[in-house]
Amino acid sequence: MPTIQPSEMTAFATRLLQAGGLADDEAALVARSLVDANLRGHDSHGVMRIPSYLALHEKGEVVAGAELTALRESPTIFVGDAHWGFGQTQAQRLTRKLIGMARESGLAVGTLVRSSHVGRLGEYCEMAAEAGMVSMVMVNTHGHARRVAPPGGKAPRLGTNPLAIGAPAADGPLILDFGTSATAEGKVRVKRIGGQLCPPGWLLDNQGQPTTDPHSLYGDPPGTIRPMGGDQAYKGFGLGLMVEIFAGALSGGVCIREVPINQNGNCVFMLVIDPGHVGGAEHFAREVADLGQFVRGCPRIEGVEEILLPGDPERRMLAQRSAEGIPLDDGNWDALVKLAERLQVAVPG
Repeated sequence: MPTIQPSEMTAFATRLLQAGGLADDEAALVARSLVDANLRGHDSHGVMRIPSYLALHEKGEVVAGAELTALRESPTIFVGDAHWGFGQTQAQRLTRKLIGMARESGLAVGTLVRSSHVGRLGEYCEMAAEAGMVSMVMVNTHGHARRVAPPGGKAPRLGTNPLAIGAPAADGPLILDFGTSATAEGKVRVKRIGGQLCPPGWLLDNQGQPTTDPHSLYGDPPGTIRPMGGDQAYKGFGLGLMVEIFAGALSGGVCIREVPINQNGNCVFMLVIDPGHVGGAEHFAREVADLGQFVRGCPRIEGVEEILLPGDPERRMLAQRSAEGIPLDDGNWDALVKLAERLQVAVPG
């Protein structure tokens, strides 16, 4: 299992994307986004995505250098067409635009249709938090990639439909970022590529029975990822259904269906609010700080050293991997090396 320093990994990822047809600036942006996901422990949204991204680019299903255009726009609403551009590029553009709109109007709602995979949603909440904004981001799979069965069902009916909510805080932003399924599809893919079994509780086979075999998810007929919630999985599935409606229907995009009508990607719903236009920036900061201290000060069960808040695990992983490097399992590293050999890109030593 190799461990690569972040600067080396970013340079390597950038070279791969450049060799795959991206312009220098977009290659650097996407590489930074992917490596940032690895640094925060979200390996399912990290550099393991590069081979699939470039395969889709070669097929013409993801477009390098695509413009972001407005289908409809007002002082508080932006409805965008991403033209199947790289999702990290287009979602960053949307986030920056909504931050500017929220500064003027107090809040802004934005959507994207025809976007490729936008990556880690928490990234965009972090951008908003750095600007002092509260945010919410959710995506569906643009009518494609069914992975999750409803409770009691044995055929997939939704994607993993992630949701992120962010708020600025004095000791680091509070970022809640999770799929509405028991795990992200990318984490199953990591296990499959790495030749590993999944933990119990992630998957059901195509008969609706528990399994740890990651290959079962991609069979014919496919297995499914369990909804979030364990014995109360109806809560996770219900939340995923609402994400489908906000990201797919409200955006003007596409909800999940039996036969997809376009390539895999993301429809995006994003909300950005400036606290200064609502209860006041100082009031907001004080209340969030007091709330954080109150929660962290909760009496702890024996053996528990501290209470964590959303965003804490990512910050700790960021500090650790920034110092020690990013570990990759042999299967995912070999996939990058094979891609590098095909594209004649130098591999870190």
